[in-house]
Amino acid sequence: VALLGRSGSGKSTFLRALAALDLGAEGEVIVPERRSVVFQDARLLPWASVLDNVILGLDGDDAERAGRDALTEVGLDGHEDDWPKTLSGGEAQRAALARALVRSPDLLLLDEPFGALDALTRIRMHALVQQLCATHHPAVLLVTHDVDEAVLLADRVLVLTDGAFSLDVRVDVATPRLRSDPAFIALRSQLLAELGVDEATEGDHAT
Repeated sequence: VALLGRSGSGKSTFLRALAALDLGAEGEVIVPERRSVVFQDARLLPWASVLDNVILGLDGDDAERAGRDALTEVGLDGHEDDWPKTLSGGEAQRAALARALVRSPDLLLLDEPFGALDALTRIRMHALVQQLCATHHPAVLLVTHDVDEAVLLADRVLVLTDGAFSLDVRVDVATPRLRSDPAFIALRSQLLAELGVDEATEGDHAT
């Protein structure tokens, strides 16, 4: 599920409530016990190795092996002993993904994890997330400002407007999803309109 909304609409607040990170939130949510979060920045501890960042908080003899396996899955084998400052932005986000997935979450919460990446790295990360989700089968909530990203990755898109869901739509676009597909274009236009974006004046992305 991709969650869209203008800045200040409550997207990150909703995600933090699902992750039990916002202790001031009121109400009730029903979520799996095993949850992991990947934030916009990787949030790696600079004084710990990449592997130690991935297995942070895990106990047991199998933690290191699981961490190494997770790093291999995200294409960072050989970087186990590196310091976070030596990683590129894309590599740091791969390490953050490994840290999330090594916990075998039933719910993976992604809070604009590609927002700070360049366009080519972002495309590679899209493919990696699709591959990892197909392997591990978590439920996923992706918070994003990017309408194209939502249509490319999600099975379902929600739009949050002033703290309430104003649109809930299935993504009925053929695979592989192409921006030139009429169904892609139609859904993109519907989502932009719901976000109050005039395509003629606002460019390619809703912000």
